[in-house]
Amino acid sequence: MPVTNLPYDNRLNDRAKELRHEMTLQERKLWFRFLRDYPIKVYKQRVIEYFIVDFYCAEARLVIELDGSQHYTEQGGREYDEERSQILQEHGLKVLRFPNNDVDRHFESVCEQIHKEIQFRIADR
Repeated sequence: MPVTNLPYDNRLNDRAKELRHEMTLQERKLWFRFLRDYPIKVYKQRVIEYFIVDFYCAEARLVIELDGSQHYTEQGGREYDEERSQILQEHGLKVLRFPNNDVDRHFESVCEQIHKEIQFRIADR
């Protein structure tokens, strides 16, 4: 049974709602072509702790993040992502990260990796 009472900063709810309507091209592709109709519920732009994650599967306790080029800069992008992932992992969550390029060029592989991780984490309960 998934734990649904993760801490969250409700001041971010309005921003999360905005982001649901302003998804990147890669987020839209992954959502509309795979996650929206996935047999296990996946949420988009979910507030966890004081972050807004791109996608969240509560049943598998899995966060899915799509990273644009800003995530790979030395000016804190990579460091911030590592810190953020560590905090999410402290709540028992697994974080899968995919560069936007992978969604563009290797979409089926990205979907397969997400599917395998969800199935693994659900079976592992």
